[in-house]
Amino acid sequence: MARQFDVPDFYRSPVVTRVKAARAAADPRKKDLRPSVLDFGPLRVKLARHFGFCFGVENAIEIAYRALDEHPEKAVGGQVFLLSEMIHNAHVNDDLRARGIRFLRTTAGEPLIPFDTLGPDDLVIVPAFGAPTEVLDDLAARGVDVQAYDTTCPFVVRVWKKGASIGAKGYTVVVHGKRQHEETRATFSRAAASAPVVVVRDPAETEALAAVIEGRQDAAFFWDHFEGKTSDGFDPARDLARIGVVNQTTMLATETAAIAERLRQAVVARDGDDANVADTSDTLCYATKENQDATEALIADGADVAIVVGGYNSSNTSHLVELCEDAGLPTYFVSDADQLVSPDRIRHWDWRTKSARETAGWFPQARPVDVILTAGASCPDALLDAVIQKLLAWVPDAEPVEDALAPFEAEPAA
Repeated sequence: MARQFDVPDFYRSPVVTRVKAARAAADPRKKDLRPSVLDFGPLRVKLARHFGFCFGVENAIEIAYRALDEHPEKAVGGQVFLLSEMIHNAHVNDDLRARGIRFLRTTAGEPLIPFDTLGPDDLVIVPAFGAPTEVLDDLAARGVDVQAYDTTCPFVVRVWKKGASIGAKGYTVVVHGKRQHEETRATFSRAAASAPVVVVRDPAETEALAAVIEGRQDAAFFWDHFEGKTSDGFDPARDLARIGVVNQTTMLATETAAIAERLRQAVVARDGDDANVADTSDTLCYATKENQDATEALIADGADVAIVVGGYNSSNTSHLVELCEDAGLPTYFVSDADQLVSPDRIRHWDWRTKSARETAGWFPQARPVDVILTAGASCPDALLDAVIQKLLAWVPDAEPVEDALAPFEAEPAA
């Protein structure tokens, strides 16, 4: 039986949560990736089989709200802190702020509140991404208990353990991730304690690293591409002899697998076999992969337009957008229903340029219209409910919600 987390009811929803519960009851092994179709007649909303809050996010939310419940006097007194955003969703983080939590750092690690103002009476919550060991050591030296409310995702911890394990066996740890992402910074700090580390962002950087491994490029080329992305004292001639790839869990799982395979091929080209490559295939986050596989199934089912809901700084959400865009679907990355201004105008986020955009004439006029709807792992179901309600307001002859929900009448899984 899957663990049930105590997540505030206002993050749930009367439509989306009900559909997810029915699908979970009918398919407890999560083998059926077909989308859930809410058929309103002239409007059909296709929900991904997997989306929204994952195990790690629900765990983090439960711990953070429990901290507030257990220490209301500290919240009122401004003594409850989050190291940085707990998850990448503005709605969740704003609600925590409204309840008295203060943020110590930005997502990039820049200080907002000096650590030297903290002491043993203050409560610091560690976010789901984890934190670099040097940051936790700094807080602990000031008497702060950094273990009392640690919301680090268990699947992130699994990556840390694998990095430490292969590092202890003499492998260099190659991290597939974004160097300044909170999770990658945390993974980097732990891996660097036992092994040389280098971060690769994408297939292009992987090709550069492969060229060095294969001996087609030299150290100068390496530093041109990886300055600031290695542990101290990194020596490409020495430290690329044995490697193992781990990932930032929110990256595209297929891309991580491709990167690991490309680097394995580079080692084989150099050595004749892959004896100097560690097997790290068990570090991929199941929830990230489930969401991505479910999005692929959504795309295969077909639609006129795709809406992806989530925080604009959410890596896993941007990858769902990428999958839809790469399939040629008109795709809109929105933070909430307010961005759907009208059938003729939508405000959305361009994850490639990291800029806000506005598009006219975005909503198809033909009926019926099929809309793909999915969300990142840190997005509450309630935000998707609001999107559905906004779409229904534009289609006055749509069937009632209860009629569309009729196929999903199963009781929630126990």
